[in-house]
Amino acid sequence: MRAAIDTPSMACAIVVTFHPDLPELTRLLVQLDRNGCDFIVIDNASSNGAAVAEAAGHLARNREVIRLERNVGQAAALNAGLARAEALGYPMAFLFDQDSGIDDDFCERMLEAWRIAVTRSDRPVAAIGPRLVVPETGRHIPFRTFDSAFDRREHHLPGSHGLVRTGFLITSGCLLSMAALKTVGPMREDYFIDNVDLEWCFRALDRGHLLYGTDMARLHHRIGLASKSLLVRKGLVVEHGSLRFYYSTRNRLNLHRQAHAPAAWVLKDRIRFVLKTLYLLATSAQRRDYWSSLHRAIRDARHLP
Repeated sequence: MRAAIDTPSMACAIVVTFHPDLPELTRLLVQLDRNGCDFIVIDNASSNGAAVAEAAGHLARNREVIRLERNVGQAAALNAGLARAEALGYPMAFLFDQDSGIDDDFCERMLEAWRIAVTRSDRPVAAIGPRLVVPETGRHIPFRTFDSAFDRREHHLPGSHGLVRTGFLITSGCLLSMAALKTVGPMREDYFIDNVDLEWCFRALDRGHLLYGTDMARLHHRIGLASKSLLVRKGLVVEHGSLRFYYSTRNRLNLHRQAHAPAAWVLKDRIRFVLKTLYLLATSAQRRDYWSSLHRAIRDARHLP
């Protein structure tokens, strides 16, 4: 199902859905439409998939809604969307989670940031991400590099009006080029959901590309579950349910032994992982579920290449 459009946009947005909150998803799709950004929806066998297709189908910038027969995970769904966007001739793509929010000039600002980055960089740019803003608190999430285990400064590109060199971008809001995708490769599908973006970013850096964050555009997005915990509200701990904890733990343990994972990140993440796990086991009412997920993740991480 698709409505008529006029001029194709420079980049096509890939929106992955899984049992989405329909009003929340509709707001994102309407915002993309207002931005003049074409979009493709990849639905991971949602129970409300028909309603997702209907919500997208009324908008002019809808290119396609692809309803998968089963939940193949975030990574495989993103790859399906990227392959379709490439087949349609788009040179660039935005990636979005179903629960993110953007401003009416988001896509224009991101594309302008891209133009500045590729003009000023001495290496190919793989992707650019917006400044992440936590909706409940308005807190701005910093961009980090992993050149050192202790350096927490933001490294701005001189004369770039808000471009920050970074070692990692979250999936949602990210703008990447199809040319970079050919060099770096697709998202790692056996990770299924968590740390898919982290692994891809590390691979891009390892293959000679650069990643930038920008203050020229903002993404309103909550990472993890809402919580009354001060540690969660301050961003020191990200809390997910036990199933997401399983995937996060399994994948990060696998990523720790990958050659393209920065040593400084591995060191910091091992410490952070131990502290987070102890916190969940000590404070969560679902500690038995977390304990079971931890054991499964340690066992299954050994079977990932």
